[in-house]
Amino acid sequence: MTPPVVSILIPAFNAERWIGETLESALGQTWPHKEIIVVDDGSADRTAEIVAGFAPRGVTLVRQDNLGQCAAENRAFRECRGEFVQYLDADDTLSRDKIALQMARIGAEPDAVASGEWARFYSHPSEATFAREAVWRDLGPVEWLIGAWTGGLPMMQAAIWLVPRVVALRAGPWDERLSLINDFDYFTRVLLAARQVRFCEGARLYYRSGRPSSLASRRSRRAWESALLSLELGTAALLERENSPRARRACADVLQEWAYAAYLEDDDVFERLAARVAVLGGSAVRMRGGVAFRVLDRAVGWKVAKRLKRFAHRHGFGRVSRLKARLGGRGLHARG
Repeated sequence: MTPPVVSILIPAFNAERWIGETLESALGQTWPHKEIIVVDDGSADRTAEIVAGFAPRGVTLVRQDNLGQCAAENRAFRECRGEFVQYLDADDTLSRDKIALQMARIGAEPDAVASGEWARFYSHPSEATFAREAVWRDLGPVEWLIGAWTGGLPMMQAAIWLVPRVVALRAGPWDERLSLINDFDYFTRVLLAARQVRFCEGARLYYRSGRPSSLASRRSRRAWESALLSLELGTAALLERENSPRARRACADVLQEWAYAAYLEDDDVFERLAARVAVLGGSAVRMRGGVAFRVLDRAVGWKVAKRLKRFAHRHGFGRVSRLKARLGGRGLHARG
C-alpha cells in the first residue's frame, strides 16, 4: 500500500524575511511522502522569487492577486493532492518530526484530527518554551473546544493541526470574509467535523510573534469586524452541537477576552461582544495585565485601568514591559 501524502500548504504575503526558513522547516520534515505548495497572495516584495528558488527541491509556487489569507488557503487546498493537510504560516516553523509523529497517531484513523504542542518566539525558535496546557491530551472535539475556550485564551493556530482531507472537506472552506482570527472559525468547524482529537507529544509548532505586519497585530475597523464575525461563527457552531452550561461558559469566556481587547479600539464591536457575553450568562474572566494593571483594576476598575495603560504605552512608558515580554514572556495567545 502506498503511504499517504501530506500536503503542506503555505499562504504567503510579503514574507521575504521568513519564507526561506519556513520552507526549510517544511522540506526538513522526516515524513518523506509530502508535497509543499506556497500560494503567493500578491506580494510586493521578493517572496515569489525566493519561493521559486526552491522549485528544484519540489516546492510548488502558485501566484494570485492579493485576495487575502483565507483565499490563499482555499487556493492551496484546491491545488493539493494529499490525503492529509498541514497548514503552515509563512513565518512559522515545525519540529522535524512534527508530521511524522502526527501521522503515526492518526494515519489509520481518517476521522481523527491530530493536535500538537506550540510555543512562541520572537527572533529565533530556540527562544520557545513549551508549557503544557489542559487540552494537550486525547479529547473529543466538543471537549477540546470547551477545554480550550474556558478561561478565554484558546490557541487554534493553523499549524498545530494535521487534518485528514476527508475532514477538511466536511468542514468546508476558509471563510474569505475573514482576516483577523480566521482560524478560530475554520478550526472550530474542522474539529466538529472530526470524531476525535489525538494529541501528539513532541509534535511542535514554533510560532513567531511580534511582527508589526502580522494579521494578529492589525486592528483596523475591518479587522475588528472580522474578529467579531469569526467569534460569532465559531461559538454558534459549538452551541449548535452542545448548548449546555459548560459550553455557554466557554463561549462567554472567549468572547469576554476579545471584548476586553476591543474596548477603546472599536466601541461597536466591544458593545456587541459584551451584549453576547451577557446573553450567555456572563463570564468570570478578568482582564489580564501586569502587576501595575492588576493594582489599578482592583482600585478603579478595568476600564479606567486600560485607559491609563493605553496612555502610558502611547507615551513610551510601556517599552520596558514589552521588552520583557519579547525576552521570554508568553503573554496572551496571539491569533492571526
